[in-house]
Amino acid sequence: MGTLLPMRSLLEIVRQSLATLWAHKLRSFLTMFGIAWGVGSLLLLVGLGEGFRAGQEENMSNLGQDIMFTFTGRIPAVEGSVQSGRRYNFTYADYVAIRDQAHSLRAVSAVINREDIRAVSDYGSTAGQVFGVAPIYNQIRTTTIGVGRWFNDQDNAEKRRVAVVGWELVKNIFPGRPGVGSTILLNGQRFEVIGMLAKIGREGNNGTNGRIFLPIETMRVLFPVKGDNAEDAISFLNYRPIQKQEHLAAKQEVHDIIARNHGFDPKLEDAFEDWDTIDGAIRVAKIFDAMDWFLGVVGIVTLALGGIGIINIMLVSVSERTKEIGLRKALGATYHTILTQFFVEGAFLTLFSGGIGLFAAMGFMSLLGMLPQPQGFKTPQIVPASAAVAILSLAIAGTAAGLYPARKAALLEPVEALRQE
Repeated sequence: MGTLLPMRSLLEIVRQSLATLWAHKLRSFLTMFGIAWGVGSLLLLVGLGEGFRAGQEENMSNLGQDIMFTFTGRIPAVEGSVQSGRRYNFTYADYVAIRDQAHSLRAVSAVINREDIRAVSDYGSTAGQVFGVAPIYNQIRTTTIGVGRWFNDQDNAEKRRVAVVGWELVKNIFPGRPGVGSTILLNGQRFEVIGMLAKIGREGNNGTNGRIFLPIETMRVLFPVKGDNAEDAISFLNYRPIQKQEHLAAKQEVHDIIARNHGFDPKLEDAFEDWDTIDGAIRVAKIFDAMDWFLGVVGIVTLALGGIGIINIMLVSVSERTKEIGLRKALGATYHTILTQFFVEGAFLTLFSGGIGLFAAMGFMSLLGMLPQPQGFKTPQIVPASAAVAILSLAIAGTAAGLYPARKAALLEPVEALRQE
């Protein structure tokens, strides 16, 4: 029986609180709208920022994991003369030296790139990039196999005429047909197709989809790099550092080995052209961190406006009901009963309105998910930490706004409270 009385008392307090809010419908609605708007805006802004971040990370993962490129630049034709710069070629010997001597690399592959090779099957023909790469290339770049397999060390060592075909080219030379096990002609040379890549990227707009991959030893024999002084040349290098944090050391080690092989100073600025995706990812992450802070601050300001609305309505509500508080105290209401009623009103306003804002933001994000997503953007998602901070902050503001004036009124003697106008 003792536990039922407090429960009944609490239910009566909740009923009275809801009745009071209903009696001032317009004021309650406007306050709840401000709170819901603040919560929804904060969650949506942070979610959009995370959507851009996730989109960029997806783009990078489609390219590869922590990959780095090094291309040839220009070196002085006459030692000490910066005006006599000439192009030079990386060689297969450079690649072997880096593979065997570099200590900071997880994986490295030379790439021989030819774009003048025509692929012909029994069902069609197409022109695309042909890449000669080491078997370990699939541990550097994203080359997800859809059907079949990637070539291995034995394929490479024995210079087998095997090929892995990109998703886009498969549609052209094997339309609606299984390609693995079939043969294709590359500039008249017969190759067996041992693997077909799955589509890379949401729209398939990744360069890998339009390539044919051959073992690099086979490529060196049949389709070497063309041009002057291109004997045993390779087009560029792809590699991964052992640790992401060691990317600068890995790049310097590659530069040092190549410069030593070709007899020039590795510190020459024009001697190399590098694409460090790790450095790019770090820079992009800093940009998105700044964006998150900016969007978070904008959202918090919007949220603060909702909190001010709670404070205003609770101050006005308590001020208007001071005489009511005095009457209730005269009829036996306790200090804690009065505080509990205003606590319930403030908590209901904030939590219910915050929930509306949360579900409205989720609904809007779901609608965005149904639309075509631009390149580099993923559907924004609710960030749980932001949702918790938003609703908790408003809950604290709402209850504090109600309890502070209610406490002052509840401490009044009944006679003094009844005199208040």
